[in-house]
Amino acid sequence: MAQFKRGDFSTCDAPRPGRPKTMTTPEIIDQINELILEDRRTSATSIAEQLGISREWVGSIFHEEMDIRKLYAKWVPKCLNVDQKRQRFQSSEQLVEFFRRNLNDFLSRSVTMEETWLYHYDSETKQQSMEWRHSGSSRPKKFGVQKSAGKFLASIFWDQDSIHLIDYLPKGQTINVKCYSSLLVQLKDILEEKRRGKITKSMLFLHGDDTSHRALATQKELAYLDFQCLDHPPNSPDLAPLDYHLFSGPKKQMKGRCRGDLVGHTTF
Repeated sequence: MAQFKRGDFSTCDAPRPGRPKTMTTPEIIDQINELILEDRRTSATSIAEQLGISREWVGSIFHEEMDIRKLYAKWVPKCLNVDQKRQRFQSSEQLVEFFRRNLNDFLSRSVTMEETWLYHYDSETKQQSMEWRHSGSSRPKKFGVQKSAGKFLASIFWDQDSIHLIDYLPKGQTINVKCYSSLLVQLKDILEEKRRGKITKSMLFLHGDDTSHRALATQKELAYLDFQCLDHPPNSPDLAPLDYHLFSGPKKQMKGRCRGDLVGHTTF
């Protein structure tokens, strides 16, 4: 009331100095840093209780003075040991060397393969089950359905231009040297048909490090077919790009469909 009588009709809050920062001292910051180094999973509440200060003030010191934040752990599929990391570095150097020599030649000669599991039935995603409804209509219901226990292995061979061969392993069978060698022969025939008159050098072939891939009989078959095999780096500690750039699209289209009888191979 006194402010209105003085002619001050402002409705905004006047600036206030706030709580003085008397507790932010180098000693407090050092103590907080020591507690974090002892246990990086400790909570701000626990630190505040040990130091006798408020939880809000600890958060302020975290962000304004120490510039730190609490992060979730990054999920990675594999934990590589020292030898695997060294081998991965050497294999990557080999690929980079091929790449530097002649980019177009490297890409045009390269063929790779990967395997993935497909389920006999995999339920639709929530996005796939969306329906158009009038305003006020009830939402459609979607019941949780588990993936079927039955599954089969798909082996896919491709290069920069297209997918050349997909083989679906029959139920109850596992891929072995004989089966894999047969796929390599089919791949060679497909490439010769598609690249008739264009193949002047041996093909650069990159596949995984499964037992059937590393077997001596497989290596002899690759040499006989004139495939120059590139070293495959050990399992990546990161998520596989193929799961997103190659497999995700077809798998999404196959969701909600039964395909237990899908066996044999497909060419493109």
